[in-house]
Amino acid sequence: NPAGPQCGNPPTSGWCSALIAPVPGSNRLLLILLSTRLLRYFHLFSFYLFVVKMPLKFELCPGRMIGGSNPCFIIAEIGQNHQGDIEIAKKMIKMAKDCGADCAKFQKSELEHKFNKRALERIYTSKNSWGRTYGDHKRHLEFSHEQYRELQKYAEEVGIFFTASGMDEMAVEFLHELNVPFFKVGSGDTNNFPYLKTTAEKGRPMLVSSGMQSMETMRRVYQTVKEHNPNFAILQCTSAYPLEAEDVNLRVLASGISITLAAVAMGAKVVERHVTLDKTWKGSDHEASLVPICGGEGKDPRGTVLTLDMLTVKVAEPMGVAAEDIFQLVGKTVTEDMEEDDSVLPEVVEGYCKKRKC
Repeated sequence: NPAGPQCGNPPTSGWCSALIAPVPGSNRLLLILLSTRLLRYFHLFSFYLFVVKMPLKFELCPGRMIGGSNPCFIIAEIGQNHQGDIEIAKKMIKMAKDCGADCAKFQKSELEHKFNKRALERIYTSKNSWGRTYGDHKRHLEFSHEQYRELQKYAEEVGIFFTASGMDEMAVEFLHELNVPFFKVGSGDTNNFPYLKTTAEKGRPMLVSSGMQSMETMRRVYQTVKEHNPNFAILQCTSAYPLEAEDVNLRVLASGISITLAAVAMGAKVVERHVTLDKTWKGSDHEASLVPICGGEGKDPRGTVLTLDMLTVKVAEPMGVAAEDIFQLVGKTVTEDMEEDDSVLPEVVEGYCKKRKC
């Protein structure tokens, strides 16, 4: 039975994901969320939470096991947040690597196989539209096979795994030819059983989303994939953006950042998070995506949210916040640009209270 007590009908708002792959002899639920190394770089706006009952471990990417005592595997979902610009896509791959992600993931469609003619010719007037028709819009965002090869090569040079969600059977065939390490099945394709069977038969590890699907459908999905491929995990998704804390379906966890921190502390192993370079860009996913909040060494820009690993105690000029108040700074926002090794002055930290009683 792929369901656990927290895996009933998903809530209608927010979005949440869970890996549910029951294995005989395994009754442990592993919380899947981001590694603490990501907290330094990403705002916590959107939420992609994974809960998993899965094999003790299996190889998701060459030389990279998940499960057991293996470290958290982080997938940066670029999707189509690249605006149809391959140079932006490369910047996002580099950003994902710099921010500590293990894998940069895109979305690949062969449009004439994914949509019928009338769907592609439909007038598309959304504020996020890149063309007069839906087909024009999708074509603007779709990279060619040659561009995918270029992106894959760039990811290899950067040192990060590269894959994509194959949004139709022809896209899966291309990704198989491209030799991606694993397949990701999006929620919109999960109830397409011929597609699932074809994908599973390729023999590559799989992650399968379950947004908008009933438990009855997900039981069929589980059996269909398991017949052909033992190395997979089912992601329970609530298909709305961003996820509200009350929709997390983890009654033991509090709201806000504590959900993320608790998940990491409990042994999180895999996470997928949508990422972008600018949350204000045109596109339906940017607003609910994560952005880098500091660029590594050097300047921390105004608006950076302080984390403990950004802070240290030194004898400094000018004198900054008192050492005993360092934990008060965690989670606070910097209101001015700061250079590495600058003193943290009370007046540049939003909401900092000098008197510890207030």
